[in-house]
Amino acid sequence: MPVSHQTAPKILRMKQVRERLGLSRSTIYDRMNEHSPRYDATFPKPVRIGLCAVGWIEASLNDWIENRPSC
Repeated sequence: MPVSHQTAPKILRMKQVRERLGLSRSTIYDRMNEHSPRYDATFPKPVRIGLCAVGWIEASLNDWIENRPSC
């Protein structure tokens, strides 16, 4: 029987997300804030990784980047 080697999803912290997207911390949080003019309902939601820590699943960020409309 073949062995399946699944890798765990990679979680990126804020610094890595900022580098990947080229956005500031405040802009990233604005994209998640429903009351912000920069709100984007398609922006990936962070996942809790500790009591006071969150991260973003790399695959969901990659999907969001790939599905952005071209200018």
